[in-house]
Amino acid sequence: MAGIEDILANLPIGDIAAKLGVDPATATQAIKEGGATILGGLHRNAESEDGAAAIQQALKKHDTDIDVSNVDEADGQKILGHIFGSDKQVVEQKLTEDKATAGIDFGKLLPILAPIIMNILAKQSSGSAPATAGAESSGGGIGDIIGGLLGGLTGGGNSSSSAGGIDLGGLLSGLGGLFGGKK
Repeated sequence: MAGIEDILANLPIGDIAAKLGVDPATATQAIKEGGATILGGLHRNAESEDGAAAIQQALKKHDTDIDVSNVDEADGQKILGHIFGSDKQVVEQKLTEDKATAGIDFGKLLPILAPIIMNILAKQSSGSAPATAGAESSGGGIGDIIGGLLGGLTGGGNSSSSAGGIDLGGLLSGLGGLFGGKK
């Protein structure tokens, strides 16, 4: 299973910190929280056959190398819309209000982070990065990969884990408009 250091090693923390105007330590904490929230939403979607199929289809569009300088933030907004639906702004606001990541506007971070996470998932699902092994989940292969990455970010293995004080289970419960949900 990919560990937190493996995940963070794939993310350009210094570039993200510079783009957001914060120090790397604050950016790292924000990436952990934002990444866990995005992965938690994806994991919830991967629990259904339709959701897993929609994620697999979306990953085909995100298999080319990207970096912070060429991240398509409009695409990031679309990804977040598919993951969180009409609750996207609520999620961004709850994350922004967290005291552990003071100074981070998650409305700016998440659209940068979403395409990067999709790129990491695309590489892992295609086998060009080490795939996570282990637990079976109802979402199958992509659900296992997402769950492994989510576990690496939260230190656990499920979407109700907490990352930096954010209750991911509470934050993600009741969110509609997820992949395979509303169009």
